[in-house]
Amino acid sequence: MRKGNLLAMGLGTLGLLALAGQSRAETFLLDLTHPLPTFQAMDGDPMKPDLAKPWLDSKPIPTFGQQTVLSIGEFPIPDGTFDLGTIVLSEHHGTHMDTPAHFVNKAATLVAGNPPASERKLAHKLTAEDLIGKVVLVDISGRVQTELDRNGGKPSPDPTVTDFRNDSGNVVTADDIAAVADQIDDGVWLVVNNGWSRFYFEGTDWGKDPYINNWNFPGLSHAAVDKIIEVEEQKGVRINGVVADLIGVESGQSSKGSDDQWSDSWPAHVKGMQRGWKLVENATNLGALAQASGGCTLVVGAPKHVRGTGGPSRVLALCER
Repeated sequence: MRKGNLLAMGLGTLGLLALAGQSRAETFLLDLTHPLPTFQAMDGDPMKPDLAKPWLDSKPIPTFGQQTVLSIGEFPIPDGTFDLGTIVLSEHHGTHMDTPAHFVNKAATLVAGNPPASERKLAHKLTAEDLIGKVVLVDISGRVQTELDRNGGKPSPDPTVTDFRNDSGNVVTADDIAAVADQIDDGVWLVVNNGWSRFYFEGTDWGKDPYINNWNFPGLSHAAVDKIIEVEEQKGVRINGVVADLIGVESGQSSKGSDDQWSDSWPAHVKGMQRGWKLVENATNLGALAQASGGCTLVVGAPKHVRGTGGPSRVLALCER
């Protein structure tokens, strides 16, 4: 399917939802977004959050960027008062999308024929077609759960206890990508269900938090990233991007790289973004996509702010079964 048809496909899905009562197909909506915690401002510094003053049931989450500040003001009229909030947030905090311009390659990692970051799309340049597309589901949650069961269902930062290294078979492998290669087409979204989102709110320490788990978690291996690119090249297509229920989309080992300098790290960012991939990170509820025997269309509600490298997003799936 060419990208020129994607918007029509998405609108067609919306039409199916509107006509659900008249259609044989059962249609349903899925929200794939974590709530974004908010905190009141630190006294004397409206740009910084005071973690002792959360709004409602907010608690910090261990993702990139500072916690979000929400300051509430008032606009009164005779019949009541409008609450008017001012929000200070990091682009890559919580459930969010990375634009293709998010990673700036050095010359050595830029493949001939691919544009440098200065020529890739920032947030305000993304089109509707960049944000909508058919879901291709890669589900390794069963393998992940089997490995977690070795430790009572909990992840351990020690890979000898729960092993999510790239050679363990408990990450997304090249074979997993090969298994869905026939579904890979222009504008699709590869959605990777690792079954990891349930650890999202368990702490804030990057080293000890179960979500980060000392960079011992599943996701795309280097070989899986290379296989996606190989399939794209063989078929002459480009995916829209990758969605995962992780702090990135890569496995922990692929994210951290081969040493403490982050060498050979983040392959989907380094290799995929120069190909136009968008990456949606910290998604949730991805297992529910497996209920859609008729398939799903992904819609990424990304902010359209000028010069944006990404942004917190409301991610929805429109599905049939």
